[in-house]
Amino acid sequence: MGQEFAALGHEVVHISRSISNLPVREKLNGVEYIRVKGYNTPSSLIKLKWLDLLYSLRAIKMIPEDSDIIVTNTFWSPMLIHKNLSRKVYVSVERFPRGQMKFYKAVGRLRGCSPVICEAIKSEVPSIHQNLISYIPNPVPFDIVPVHIKRTKTILFVGRLHPEKGVHILLKSFKLLEKEVGKDWKLIIIGPSNVQDGGGGDAYCKALNDLSSDLNVEFTGPIYNEKDLISFYASSTIFCYPVQQGSGDAAPVAPREAMAYGCVPVVSELACFNDFIQNNINGLTFNQNAADQEFVLAQTLIKLIRDEKGLKAMSEAAKLIVKRYSPQTVAKLFVQDFKSLKT
Repeated sequence: MGQEFAALGHEVVHISRSISNLPVREKLNGVEYIRVKGYNTPSSLIKLKWLDLLYSLRAIKMIPEDSDIIVTNTFWSPMLIHKNLSRKVYVSVERFPRGQMKFYKAVGRLRGCSPVICEAIKSEVPSIHQNLISYIPNPVPFDIVPVHIKRTKTILFVGRLHPEKGVHILLKSFKLLEKEVGKDWKLIIIGPSNVQDGGGGDAYCKALNDLSSDLNVEFTGPIYNEKDLISFYASSTIFCYPVQQGSGDAAPVAPREAMAYGCVPVVSELACFNDFIQNNINGLTFNQNAADQEFVLAQTLIKLIRDEKGLKAMSEAAKLIVKRYSPQTVAKLFVQDFKSLKT
């Protein structure tokens, strides 16, 4: 979003974790990037908070003194930034809060990335401070470009290979699906499995490989190249994201990316999808709490596959997400919200 803010005429400084192949400082498309030492995600929650504290202290030292707005998304930053700047702090809440919102009463804004996250913030903040809460959606994180790729009989998953994402459920459902529709359809699974990248680790990865035995399934590993991801979105017919209850998903971006290229989403009945997926209009939902959810998901996918007319209509409807969630549109919503803090 920083480059979109810069395109609107604002001075933007982006402070983030350092990466080995990127310079400590650089200016790109109007944004000054400053990178400080960070850490891989540990398995211990206590260690995670300690490392987050160290990272936040380093990052805060780099904040320009004349900043008008300070956007944060780490646990400690809103509490560590000097009181003189606290009303300039714009806390971007990207996951379900776990009690920390009550410590952020001195900030200028608590921005939820989805309506369900805003409700969760409200549950932790006294009524006298609920005027701090606003809703700005996450954008589709890239500009939509014309892609001339033939759509194939492919079901796509993009995300972390972790039990909370329901990848094992998807594989079990795909096995049931193959018995009904044959081997014509392929399942492609994109994402990391190692723990430091948020995956379920070696044991879960092995379990997934065992489940996929004899199925028309491809594991690509993580893909970070934007053009490569777009090719998968544009060539796949269905995007399946069977996240499980309690996953903590706030406003998943991958389904929006897929929809932007006409890939029809099939997702769980979680509230985090309600603001952009309308069942039977631009996608389908299934009951992830059903005792036989593998069967329920399989039947949902089979129904969609066999309804060619409905599938085509949903694909066209899914593409309309770009109008509401384009980076340019969402950037203007952010800037409008930033201005309300200054007044």
